[in-house]
Amino acid sequence: MNRMGRFSLAAAMALSQVAQAGTAPAAAQPLGCLIEPFSVSDLGSPVVGVIEQVLVERGDRVRAGQPLARLRADVEKGSVNVAQGRAAAQGELRAAEANAQLAVQKLARASDLARQEFISAQALEQARAESLVAENRLVQAREQRDIYQREHELAQAQLGLRTIRSPSNGVVADRYMSAGERVEEKPMFRIAVIDPLRIEVVLPASLYPAVSRGVQMRIAPEFPGAQPRLAKVALVDKVIEGASNTFRARLTLPNAGNQLPAGLRCKAELVHAEPPAAVVAPPQARMPSTEIRLQGSPASRAVPRL
Repeated sequence: MNRMGRFSLAAAMALSQVAQAGTAPAAAQPLGCLIEPFSVSDLGSPVVGVIEQVLVERGDRVRAGQPLARLRADVEKGSVNVAQGRAAAQGELRAAEANAQLAVQKLARASDLARQEFISAQALEQARAESLVAENRLVQAREQRDIYQREHELAQAQLGLRTIRSPSNGVVADRYMSAGERVEEKPMFRIAVIDPLRIEVVLPASLYPAVSRGVQMRIAPEFPGAQPRLAKVALVDKVIEGASNTFRARLTLPNAGNQLPAGLRCKAELVHAEPPAAVVAPPQARMPSTEIRLQGSPASRAVPRL
C-alpha cells in the first residue's frame, strides 16, 4: 500500500473515532463544592459598658438564649430593686380603697338623713362630692400601681441588656474581647450555625433544567472517615454567568451532632432517580390448532374447522 493509501486509511479511522466520541454519552463528573456554616454572625452589645465576666470560649457549643458574657450592671441592679419595691407596695392602694369605702358609707347615711330631713341639702351634696373624690383617688392609686409595675419591667429589660446571649444554636467560632475591656461598637463573639450546613456549588448551564429546589445531590466531604450523604437544593440562581456558562446552587446538609466541621471541600453529584422497570407482557397463549387435512390432493391444505 502506497503512502496516499495509508494516509486515507488513517484519516478514515480518525473520523470514525470522532464520530463515535460525539455520539457516546459523556460520563457525569463530580463537581467541586465547599461546605460552609449555615450562618455566621458577629455578636456585639446593644449598650456601652465594661465586660465583667466571659462565660464561653472559642469552640464551645452554645444554645439560643444562652448567656455568653455579662457587663457591669451595678446601677441597673439598683434601679430594679427600687422599681420592685414600688411595684410591691400595697399601702397607698389599700388606703385609697378604705377611704373610698368610707366615703360610700357616709354618702349612704347622708342620703338617709336627708330623706328624714335631719340634714340640709348642702350637707348631702358635700357627702356626694367626698365620695366622688375618694373614688377618683382609688382609680389614681390603681393607675399608679400599674405605672410602678411597668417601671419595674423597664428596669429589668435594661438590666437584661447587660447580659450578652447567643442568638441561635451553634458554636463560638471566635472570641474578640476579654473581661475588663470596654464594649462600644466592636463585636465580642462570632457565632456559627453548623447544623444544618450550607453548601455552595457551581454547575454547568447544561444541568440547569435538572437542578431545582428540593432536588437531592450526593455530597462526598473531603474528611477522614466521612461517608457520602444527601443534601437538598435550597436555592438556585436565576442568572447564568455568561463568561463561564455556569450557575450557582445552594444546598442544605443536615449535620446532627455536629459531626462535620464547616469549611471542608467536597464533591457533589446529582442523584438520578431509578428508571421504572420495563413491564414484560406475558406471552400470548396459542390457541390449539383445529385443522383438518383434505385428502386426495397432491398438496395437502389446512382448513380451519368451523
